[in-house]
Amino acid sequence: MTGTERYAEARERYAKIGVDTDAAIEKLKEIPVSLHCWQGDDVMGFDHDGPLTGGIQTTGDYPGKARTPKELMADIDKVLALAPGKKKLNLHASYAIFEDGEFADRDKLEPKHFKKWVEFAKERNMGLDFNPTFFSHDKVKDGLTLSSPDEETRRFWIGHGKACIRISEYFAKETGVPCVMNIWTGDGAKDIPADRLGPRVRYREAIEEILAEPHDPALVKPCVESKVFGIGVESYTVGSAEFALSFAAAHEGCLPLMDNGHYHPTEVVSDKIPALLAFFPEIALHITRPVRWDSDHVVLYDDETREMAKEIVRCDALERVDMALDYFDAGINRISAWVVGFRSWQKALLAALCTPHAELKKLQDAADWTALMVRQEEQKMMPFCDVWAEYCRRCGTSEDGWFEEVKRYEAQVLAKRTQEG
Repeated sequence: MTGTERYAEARERYAKIGVDTDAAIEKLKEIPVSLHCWQGDDVMGFDHDGPLTGGIQTTGDYPGKARTPKELMADIDKVLALAPGKKKLNLHASYAIFEDGEFADRDKLEPKHFKKWVEFAKERNMGLDFNPTFFSHDKVKDGLTLSSPDEETRRFWIGHGKACIRISEYFAKETGVPCVMNIWTGDGAKDIPADRLGPRVRYREAIEEILAEPHDPALVKPCVESKVFGIGVESYTVGSAEFALSFAAAHEGCLPLMDNGHYHPTEVVSDKIPALLAFFPEIALHITRPVRWDSDHVVLYDDETREMAKEIVRCDALERVDMALDYFDAGINRISAWVVGFRSWQKALLAALCTPHAELKKLQDAADWTALMVRQEEQKMMPFCDVWAEYCRRCGTSEDGWFEEVKRYEAQVLAKRTQEG
């Protein structure tokens, strides 16, 4: 039986439960997901030569990581060819590209330092998202940036945030796609602090000053992202979940951003998505796979990934949730890590689109929990793999065999980087 014949049978089976798989496929083809640039070079960026600091750490030393903008762009191109679906590209400010010996510190960054990224995105018909980089810099003082009691330190990082607002607007104007600009810092304390309020007041005021930088809210979507703790700030995090959520709620035009690795191990973001959608017209997500804590493992097609996608779809919020991947595994082939994660989230979204949510909601409202359980369990055995294969075909990518292409790329391109030292 051919793939087309298998899909025809699957489509008929789904139609019997009220699901139009053709419509699901076409819908997903229009939903952008932001691909994070930092998987390809272990979050190093191009504006410093030192190690990662400020609460960021990668593990592993798999050969072949990107060392230059040209290499990183080539690797991203390979991922774009192997992963189905509509993409944006998510950049950190540390990926500025300087030419002819020029250098600008982070508070002096300008749109011109990202011109090559804009050209790259426009040639591939992608939008760009952006993140100020509040780590891996000598002006991270005593583990603090925007919340620092040191005025000079705080002014530097506020200047960086303002520069990123301007760059985000440049991205949106050039690509014609709104830019999600996410503010996250690793500010906190390694041991028990004596003052928990002061740093948070300074942090709030600093972000307010950043967001006061003139910008078109139709083009720039500022976000604040929370975290439980980080390396070196285990006892106290300034930008906690309560802080970030309260800030977004109190400041019109600022979105809450949830990273599903940034909560306590027993918390799940899938439950938080509908809670926030009850109050916010729009929210943002960083999609990762935490293992006990914010370890940023490669996204898999696992239970929580599927539940997050279900909530977005069943809440009819595909156009209200800005989705981006966020992980960095240096212990495996980085191209494979990118592709597995992107495909996993696409699978989760497509599976959610192939679920008869309206019928299941009716059973819940009727308190028919027996029928609801039965239907939900039956859904797990539907021929979803055939729908996924059809989606890949319609997107012009391979359902399988893509890993063989990754291995060829590793042998022909990545291995040479290692040989060159």
